Formats: sequence, structure tokens, C-alpha cells
Amino acid sequence: MSGVQNPYEYQYEHVSASATAQVLGGTGAIGDYIHRLVCTVTTAATGNVIILDGSGFSHTILPASAGTGINSYNIELNTISKLGPWKITTGAGVEVLAIGIFSA
Repeated sequence: MSGVQNPYEYQYEHVSASATAQVLGGTGAIGDYIHRLVCTVTTAATGNVIILDGSGFSHTILPASAGTGINSYNIELNTISKLGPWKITTGAGVEVLAIGIFSA
């Protein structure tokens, strides 16, 4: 399968600290799938992570000062977008590795 990407292979995308509504994948689309978020918190007070489904559903996945604070958190989501591309917003004290299947 030279030059053809398997649509069922997981991809990953890095989301830097202080990102605002970063689209996962090139353009993202309805039907994109988030398997897991790996959140690395370096400053607990600003370690919040929010996901957004297109321009609709928004949910705090990791609140600031969660758990033990400075740590890495593996958050299983296993969810498909219904309204548009997945977008992630991060606080200044956290970065995210998003793993899933995202539109190019």
C-alpha cells in the first residue's frame, strides 16, 4: 500500500501549552475519532484541557489542579465527533498528545 494511508491506523498529534482550539488532523471532520489523550502537566494551576466537537459540544477533560497536580494523565475517550473536527484548548501548564484517527 505504497502512498496510501490506512484510515484505521491511529495517528497522533501534539498540542502545545496555551493552544486555543487547535484542530486535530489537517482539517478535521465529522467522524474523526479520539482514542486517548496523554496530558503532561508541568504547572498544576494552569493544567486544564478542554475538547470541542466542531462548534458545538465543549467539555473540560482535565481541570486545573487535577489529581496530584504535576503528572502525566492518560485519558481514554474512545469517541467520534458528531459536529465537526475535534479541537483542543490547553492551559499554560499542560501539553497534550492526542491519539486517534483524524482527517488529513
